Amino acid sequence: MKILATVKKIPGGMMVVPLLLGALTNTLFPSIFALGGFTEALFKTGATALLGAFLFCSGAQINIKQAGVSVYKGVVLLIVKVTIGALLGILVNHFFGIAGVLGISPLAIISSLTNKNGGLYAALAGEYGDSTDVGATSIIALSDGPFFTMIAFGATGLAQIPLSALLAAVLPILVGFILGNLDEDIRDFLAPGTAVLIPFFAFPLGASLNFGQLITAGASGILLGVLCTLITGFAGYFVFRVLKFKFPQVGAAVGATAGNAIGTPAAVAAIDPSLAEVASQATAQVAAAIIVTALLCPVLVSFLDRYEKKRKGLTRKEVITSE
Repeated sequence: MKILATVKKIPGGMMVVPLLLGALTNTLFPSIFALGGFTEALFKTGATALLGAFLFCSGAQINIKQAGVSVYKGVVLLIVKVTIGALLGILVNHFFGIAGVLGISPLAIISSLTNKNGGLYAALAGEYGDSTDVGATSIIALSDGPFFTMIAFGATGLAQIPLSALLAAVLPILVGFILGNLDEDIRDFLAPGTAVLIPFFAFPLGASLNFGQLITAGASGILLGVLCTLITGFAGYFVFRVLKFKFPQVGAAVGATAGNAIGTPAAVAAIDPSLAEVASQATAQVAAAIIVTALLCPVLVSFLDRYEKKRKGLTRKEVITSE
């Protein structure tokens, strides 16, 4: 059976297929892996550790001469993602009020569009980009959680990034980076981990999702997910193209919402009680956006990857012809 070859034919298949299987398993049999020990850690709760190992291996692939490029790319994507999500949410709130438009509240818009799925980005960057793209993960990780959502809503009292959270996002890549540059043999040894670990952390990431959340959110939640992927994904892609990065398609990998965004509406509503009336609906919509973007974002990046290869191929032919 050609299982691996079949999975690789699917856009972002090494990430998407395990993630879907995890979500399907959690939807139909939510307790099947709740056995404790190695089983629960591998298939249910171990996504963070496995993703940390992936980032460690990826960090080792970053040459010290390229480190500045990773920071540059991360800052660019962070600004694009957060700015677009915040502006759209603020504009919707200004013109339509807290109830929003098409059933989607500003709280849901900002919570989903300013937040990115770090695991999915890292996997797609590893598949379609290079080590500098993967290294940008530690920078754009700053958009995880309610921090930027609270800034967008004027919760300035919480406008600080905890040092511990920053270190937690950076250290795996940093330690791998140091070891990989001290010893090239370590870099070579860890290189397979950038591919092998992807399905291992994808499955437990999916096991934290439930397809029933799509039904609860309805059409508005699905629409929110589609808009998140299209708007922020294409924005990241076009910015990368303008800046002439080698793999502009990787910029679209920020078009997905992280699983931890599901708690953002409640966190913001706890600080600003005026948002409590839309918090529960926003939570369901963000949950739907998490699932929808996890499916659509790899497809978008794969599509843009094929487009970029075709575009660059045509460019080379044109150059040869002109000569």
